[in-house]
Amino acid sequence: MKSSFKTKDIVSTSRPLELLHIDLFGSVNIASLYGSKYGLVIVDDYNRWTWVKFLRNKGNAYDVFSNFCTQIQSEKEMKILKVRSDHGGKFENEPFEAFCEKHGIIHELSSPRTPQQNGVVERKNRTLQEMARTMIHENNLAKHFWAEAVNTTCYVQNRIYIRPILKKTAYELFKGRRPNISYFHQFGCTCYIQNNKLYLKKFDVKAQRGIFLGYSERSKAYRVYNSKTLCVEESMHVKFNEKEPGNETPKQDESVADMQVPKDSSESNQTAEYEEIPEAEITPEAQDKVASDEAQDGSQQANQPKNTFKYKSSHPEDQIIGNKESPRRTRSYFRQEWSMIGLLSVIEPTTVDEALSDDRCIVAMQEELNQFQRNDVWDLVPKPQQKNIIGTKWIFRNKLNEQGEVVRNKARLVAQGYSQQEGIDYTETFAPVARLEEIMLLLSYAKNHGIILYQMDVKSAFLTRVILEEVFVKQPPGFEDLKHPDHVYKHKKSLYSLKQAPRAWYDRLSNFLIKNDFKRCQVETTLFRRTLEKDILVV
Repeated sequence: MKSSFKTKDIVSTSRPLELLHIDLFGSVNIASLYGSKYGLVIVDDYNRWTWVKFLRNKGNAYDVFSNFCTQIQSEKEMKILKVRSDHGGKFENEPFEAFCEKHGIIHELSSPRTPQQNGVVERKNRTLQEMARTMIHENNLAKHFWAEAVNTTCYVQNRIYIRPILKKTAYELFKGRRPNISYFHQFGCTCYIQNNKLYLKKFDVKAQRGIFLGYSERSKAYRVYNSKTLCVEESMHVKFNEKEPGNETPKQDESVADMQVPKDSSESNQTAEYEEIPEAEITPEAQDKVASDEAQDGSQQANQPKNTFKYKSSHPEDQIIGNKESPRRTRSYFRQEWSMIGLLSVIEPTTVDEALSDDRCIVAMQEELNQFQRNDVWDLVPKPQQKNIIGTKWIFRNKLNEQGEVVRNKARLVAQGYSQQEGIDYTETFAPVARLEEIMLLLSYAKNHGIILYQMDVKSAFLTRVILEEVFVKQPPGFEDLKHPDHVYKHKKSLYSLKQAPRAWYDRLSNFLIKNDFKRCQVETTLFRRTLEKDILVV
């Protein structure tokens, strides 16, 4: 029979840092923005002030806690007397015990399989996680924002929760003054951060859209996820839009029965309010107008041609592998699963050294080089004398889905085209780009004639066209040949950022289309058309 644990009606400690409760939660299946999968929660017994430290792995718990103890004792000019934890291996180990013994800290342990004895931090753990989960799903945010949500939850709780017996907030007991919460804003709401980092031209945008993620612990600033740079920034120059669709709620005096929700509310992510008007209150003129509009709409639908196309599958059901009712699984579906289990990196490297320290980025870089090998782009040759050698560099990008989750790590090797010399490394150059007016005309034509439009992305398109000039480039940074480090690559085909790459790609594409009976438009040279009896194909 298990023993009961009654709630205390007294405060067991008399000052801050007399007793600290510590516990670790994790592993979280999705890494945070900065790669963390664990959270170390520390609660002061006297005032219930809480700290959360995020860790990449359990092994960092000792280093983080020891640094925290040194910092907090210096800040408060007080000594930590006791630390209470469970029997987890991250706390009950030789380095941790040696640290406590060296600094005169008593390490108390709860009984095995009795989390109630460490209930202060266990309950705080549960509260932080539950509130963070609610904040993420309420605002439809990507799950790798979980650490930001937990951090904001902890920040807010320290300032609004009241210590039951002492009748004061944790902030009052810890800081000695009442907290100011007038600057609080809704987590996950849309905000706009001032673009004061770049030189702005006259009509450039002055603010960038972002997601509000909380408050800085080290400065008087807000933490914002910049949707353009895909980075978390800290700034005071932020404007908030807390009335963004999806954040509005009906008034308390309105009944749900008196409201209608649009059928497409899930797509618009907005709860709209509609007021039902009794039919008797509608004037006769309005009824006649509604009737005439309905009749007109019905006649238009009757005049529209019906779709007589019918699809019939000829694939035998006994040859279907798996459940035929299950949804279709595309490459992006599996990439999302890879992100959830840590096979995709959520951080975009800014240097080659950062990328080479991340196995997931190395995979993306290797995949790019495999494209070069499959397309027979270049040959490794001794460095020629009196030849211009063009440098190369890596560009890293993370592709996101609509929820802001990383679905693919992309690494692209590009040439430093600015070092090319005209007449030597390239001759004629141009970039074949369709004008916006032509695209709008094509969309309008397709809409009016019921033509289906397809969009195709050609992966590594520039690596398939032979170039005429003799071009040499340096070996890719981080992937130099160990046997021939001084060799260079002689290009057979074009490379991204080479001056002649767009022209070479356009020549090959246009020649292929013309050989297959397409006619090139004389005015818009990126437009090709082929007619076969009553059918038309526009590219």
